[in-house]
This record gives sequence, C-alpha cells and structure tokens, in this order.
Amino acid sequence: MKKFITLLLIASAFQLRAQTVPSFEQVMSLRGVGNPIMSPDGKQIAFTVQTTDWNENRFDTEIWISRDGKKPFQLTNTSKGNSTSVAFSPDGQWIAFLADRGNKTQIYVMRAEGGEARAVTKEEESISGFEWHPSGTKFIFLKPEKDDKSKKEIEKRYGGFEQDDNEFSLSHLWQVDFNADPRDPSELPCYQSVDSLKSKSGCIELPKAKRLTQGKYTVTSFITSPDGNSVAFGHQPDPLINSFLKSDISIVDITSGKITKVIINPSSDALEEWSPDSKEILYTTNLTDTTSNFYMNSKLFSVRLSDKSSRQLAKELDEDLGGGFTWRPSGIYFTTWNKTKRPIYVIDPNTGVASVFLNSPEQIYGISFSKAGDMVAFTGRNGDQLNEVFVSTKASPTPQRITDMTSQLSSWKTTTSEVISWKSKDGAVIEGVLHKPVDYDPSKKYPLLVVIHGGPTGIDTPTPVPYYVYPIVQWVNKGCLVLRPNYRGSAGYGEKFRSLNVKNLGVGDAWDVLSGVDYLDKKGMIDKNKMGCMGWSQGGYISAFLTTTSDIFKAISVGAGISDWMTYYVSTDIHPFTRQYLKATPWSDEAIYKKTSPMTYINQAKTPTLIQHGELDRRVPISNAYQLLQGLRDKGVKTELMVYKGFGHGINKPKERLAATWHNWQWFNKYVWGEKVEMPVGEIKNEK
Repeated sequence: MKKFITLLLIASAFQLRAQTVPSFEQVMSLRGVGNPIMSPDGKQIAFTVQTTDWNENRFDTEIWISRDGKKPFQLTNTSKGNSTSVAFSPDGQWIAFLADRGNKTQIYVMRAEGGEARAVTKEEESISGFEWHPSGTKFIFLKPEKDDKSKKEIEKRYGGFEQDDNEFSLSHLWQVDFNADPRDPSELPCYQSVDSLKSKSGCIELPKAKRLTQGKYTVTSFITSPDGNSVAFGHQPDPLINSFLKSDISIVDITSGKITKVIINPSSDALEEWSPDSKEILYTTNLTDTTSNFYMNSKLFSVRLSDKSSRQLAKELDEDLGGGFTWRPSGIYFTTWNKTKRPIYVIDPNTGVASVFLNSPEQIYGISFSKAGDMVAFTGRNGDQLNEVFVSTKASPTPQRITDMTSQLSSWKTTTSEVISWKSKDGAVIEGVLHKPVDYDPSKKYPLLVVIHGGPTGIDTPTPVPYYVYPIVQWVNKGCLVLRPNYRGSAGYGEKFRSLNVKNLGVGDAWDVLSGVDYLDKKGMIDKNKMGCMGWSQGGYISAFLTTTSDIFKAISVGAGISDWMTYYVSTDIHPFTRQYLKATPWSDEAIYKKTSPMTYINQAKTPTLIQHGELDRRVPISNAYQLLQGLRDKGVKTELMVYKGFGHGINKPKERLAATWHNWQWFNKYVWGEKVEMPVGEIKNEK
C-alpha cells in the first residue's frame, strides 16, 4: 500500500512540473463557445466560437456545427468580420446567419449539409436582426432607416455639430422573400438607361424588401408568431439608452400591415416569447416602476391576445427575470441566477409555478429546443471548466458534451475555486469566489488580491481561468490568493440584496470587501502586509472608494471607475442609474452625492493607485479619471493614469487588453511584491 501511495505522489508531482503557467496572450487567446441553436429535428447544433486574431487586433466570431452528436467543425469564415445570429430554416434544410462581407451586414444562407454561403439581402443599411418566417419562404428583419440626406448638406455649409440626444436613426421591421434556387445575377446582362429615370432592364436581382412597420418609434426586438400570421415587436420612442423606460409591445399583421398595441405600461415592457398556439405573448415588465427598476425585479407575465387579459408567472422566484425564454407545450424554459449557480427552470403554463428542470452543469446559459421540444442544447460549465456545448433529451435530462474547450487548459497551471461566505459590517451575508494555487498549503499565509466585478448587478462564479485585464491565473501561480466578492447589489441573491446599496453605494460595498479580507485574516490564510485591490466599472468605483477611505492595501487599480457622483451624473449616458441608486439629484440632495463619492475623502488617500480608462468612455466619462488623478497627485500619493485610445467603457481589442494586463501586472508586482517589471518588446515568454 505504501508503495502505491508513493507512486501516486510521484505521478502527481510530475504532473505539476509538466504543467506551465500560461502567458497573458495564451489566456486571451482561449477559444470560447456560445449561442447554441438546435435544428428543428434535433439532429444538428450550430453554435459560435470566438477566437483571437492578433494580426488584425480583433476578436473573431464564426459559426461551427455538430451533426448527429459528432465532432463539431467550422462552418463559416467571414474575412475581417464576424458570422453571427445563426438560424435553421423551419424545414432544417438551410442555415442563415448575419455577416458583413464587404457590403454592410446582410443575411446569408447556405445548405445545412454544407456549401458556399450566398447573400439573400442587399440593403444599404446593416441588418441588425432577422428571423425565418415559419413558412420558410421569407425572412423578417430589422434595420435602421436611411440617413437624412440633408445632414450632409448642412455639414457642407456649417461643419460638424450635434444636438444632444437628437442624433439617431430609428429602426423598423421589413420582410423579404427567400428563393431557394435563385439564378446568379451574372447569368444575364444588366442594362441601365442613362436618362433621368435610370431604369434597369433584363437584370436578375435579389427580391425587394417590403416594410412592415413605420412611425416615430424604434423597434428593439421582434418574434414571429408560430402560425406565421403576425410579428410581435418591442418598441420605444427612440434608440437612446434611457428610452427603454418607455418601451411597449405591439403586433403587426403580416398580410394587412395593421398594427395593434398590446402592452403599454408606464415603465419598461420587454417582449419575450409566443405561446405555441400563437394565442398568448410572454413579456417581462416593470409595470409602473420608473424609479427603482435598475435594481428591483422585473416581473413575468403572459397576455391573452383575444381579450388582453394578463397573468403573472413564476411569482415565487426572487430574481430579475428576462431574456432567453422558450415556450413549448410542455412548459416555458429559461435560465436565471441562483447565487453562483444557474439552472434551467421550467414554468407550468397552467399554474404559473416555476421549478428546476436541470441543474447540471452548475452554470447553464443559452438554451435551444428542437421543434418538437424533445431535445435541448445549451452552453454550460462547472467551476473547473470552460463553457462547453451540451445536448440532452428533455424526457430524461442527461447532458452530453459535444465540445472540448476545457482541453485547452490541459497543460496549464490554472486556479482552484471555492465559494466562501462571510458577514458584512451590517450583518448582510456576502459570498465570494476564492481562487487558490493548485498546490495550496493551508499552513502558509498568502498575499491577497481582491478583484471586484462591475455592475453592480454582475456576478462572479468559480472558474479555472478568470481574466479580463487582470492576470489572475499568473498571480495565483506566483503564490497568492485572489478574492472576487459578490458584494451587495450583485445578481443571483434576490431583490432585497440588490437593494442594499441604495443610498449606500461605495459605503456598503466597502464594508463587504473589507469584511471579506477580515474573514480570511481570522482564518490565518493571508499576509495583510501584502494586499492589493482592483476592479472595472462599478468594481473600479468601489476600488476608488477604497483608495480614499482605507489604507489596508499596498496598491489599488481603478478601471473606468466613478470618482465623483456629481461629475458622473452630469456627463454619463445613463442618468437614471444615479437617480435611482442615490434617490436624488445633486441639486435635491447634495449630501448623499458627497457621502458616496470617493473624492469626498481624497485628503485621507495614501494608497498607490493605478487608474485605467477608455478615452471615449460615455458610461463613466474620463473626467472621473482625471479628477481622481489630480486629487491623488495633490496629496502626494503615487499614481499613474493609463488612457486607452479610441476605447469606450470596455477594452475590447486584444492588443490594448494585453497592454492593460501588463500595466496591472507591473503595478501590483511593484507595490505588493516589491519587484520592478518591464513591459517586454518583441517575443514574450511566459510570466512567472
């Protein structure tokens, strides 16, 4: 027995030595799957795979397919662009998708068994969404209206200017016929007269699209009824981000063009799904709530079209519902957070009661059913995996994995994850994900880095490779612990929990972070002399609050963070967010704006702080970064600002994301570990 144990230990030690710490580029180059779509007969699954194109400095999305459960293969390849929004035709013979192949984003189709893709639209404007009509003979699609030609004339005379909140294009619905066997336009000559009419003759052209909606509103979503007679659509006065508060739902009759308003609540209404018999529409709504819907639960209803009577469903679920519903005769299926788990739920359409349909793997995302509803596909993962595509029967749910994304990690030293919980200053129970080295030694005290998610209604879950612009895998393997707290306001913990930081932003969030640090310290796990904190967006704001109100960290990184709520309020693109969470404007309650602003406490600041911000950020304008920078400089605090040129609120290109990762690696290695690190030029070796 001793010999057997010794052999196991030797084998385990050899495996650890054989694994390597991945480079930043390797982590950022991980392939990821998403958006599975099942064919009507349940025998094929199409899904997207995202890859990293370092030469073009972009992330590429293409469509892959698995047939009869066999190994998937790549189906599309759009040069310098993406292939998205895959959809099988109702008979399963065709696959349609959106791509920009040199002529704006258009609808393309290809045979399901393979072959070249061809465009079925040639619109002057990019198509933003489409659906097959249930007959399979046409498409319903959404596109913006043409630009006003007078704009160019005005610009010629007066130069460039813009009226705030008044420069936009409305989007509307169109339909276009689908010809399964068209002739190529090159098969006949196309003659065009040179007279004033500019008429064409003898040409083979794509079918002309017919408009379905028009008016002074913009269509935001749409779903064609199963019987093919109508299209339900969500709409709002304009495409401005805050106009969702005034969104409603209507129906257009495809044959007559008659539009009927269905749901008109004072607050936001969102279209979700049709019933299989085309007699009801599923929708989520905030009813009359226009002052707290950023953090309160939306409610799920079904409306019967014959008499406009509504009934609420899934009343017992204490979580914000919305998106991804599928209604089949056996029930209404969807996923939503339950703490750090994400099961598939099913609602009984008759009783409105929701129950768990499937809870393995631990986190399940987009779901797609066959036409009969007997097969289901989805993406999901456990805490030690990357997202994979799964397929299962509905009658006896036993998910079968058809991808192998997690094998990308086979030779890497990653992290182990566990969900921990602690009590905050006010007694609120807070959960967080704690990442440890694979060779974690409970007898040691480790440096601690705290990484705070955005939102605030985001959530962190166990994963072997957490990343964005924070090299967590490399830090953990350098020999530290990483805590990712799901602070008050996070998704997955119910409405009351999301409401805990109302009029308490920053203050209560800081309690949650600091109490988590104290919890680990009391367990003897961390070296409090070697700690750092960082985050992006709301996580950047909390980090900024901590840099001016606490001195327990050796270094902090503020990514796209709010430094002054008044500065933020007057310049952000989502003013209602601030009014809802602080329950005031700066002019009605200046005190609450000061209480929750990091700049109020700038005279207390001591912690070396790295500030990272996108040059063109509208969500958290860069003035917040400069305000914090100058305040810290005036107090003599070591600080640097990194501005990422051409970027908004997120860093969505690989090279700049790599730069931001290196900036964090340098900053925390310097102030937590006392190491000077230079950003390499040329060939990059693995970071250790």
